[in-house]
Amino acid sequence: MVEALLRQGWAQFAPEESVARWAQAAQDVAVERVADPDERAKWLQCEGTWFVGVDSLPNSSDGAVGASGPLTGQAIEAAQGLYGVLPLHRGQVSVTYPGYPRPRDGESDAAFRYRRNRDAAHVDGLLPTGPKRQRMLKERHAYILGLPLTDCAAGASPFVVWEGSHHIMRDMFTKALAHLPQAEWADVDLTEAYHAARRTVFDSCKRVEIAAKPGAAYLVHRFALHGVAPWADGARAPADGRMIAYFRPEFAGGTRDWLDLP
Repeated sequence: MVEALLRQGWAQFAPEESVARWAQAAQDVAVERVADPDERAKWLQCEGTWFVGVDSLPNSSDGAVGASGPLTGQAIEAAQGLYGVLPLHRGQVSVTYPGYPRPRDGESDAAFRYRRNRDAAHVDGLLPTGPKRQRMLKERHAYILGLPLTDCAAGASPFVVWEGSHHIMRDMFTKALAHLPQAEWADVDLTEAYHAARRTVFDSCKRVEIAAKPGAAYLVHRFALHGVAPWADGARAPADGRMIAYFRPEFAGGTRDWLDLP
């Protein structure tokens, strides 16, 4: 699986009992968080079709949430084998509902078309910055770990990744940043280079939809272009929607690990 992650930019891990138990405990807590009025006011977007849920899961640094105990399983072990044991932040609880996507508050027509037609494809950590919304590296994640919490049909807004895109993006980041001290990376305007690399990805990489059940997990390379697909007509899901917990632990500051590690 590690080989697949490094070669194609993603790897899916078969269901495990320990992960299924964790997912059930996490879902119990996540449902309460999604129902919380303050959380809904903050995170329910796209005309009620997406609960963004950043940092909504109140887990500990080893992933324990509710009565789950620490997060274990092949996926987290593979990630730790590659990148070390990094503390887990409060997980994102991303929930989509039938009808996704609808326009997000403040979203331009062009941005909504991109969300609808290109799955809002992006590379994590490149954030729009300043009045010109320049793309800059403000977060250095080690990997993306997705853990489904509800059992849904494959067409219920699955996670999307462009296979092999991490190679193209790594080349772009290397050319733009490798010659600079890592302390300067966050101030480099990557907009033009990123958009050019993204066009290359769309032209040359296979778009893959990842649909997984609770107990399964998937790892995605930190440089991979990825997004969320629109909800397919008639796709089945429980009343709680398509709910997935995501972890994106960050590398320690002051290192070049984000660029140099596999």
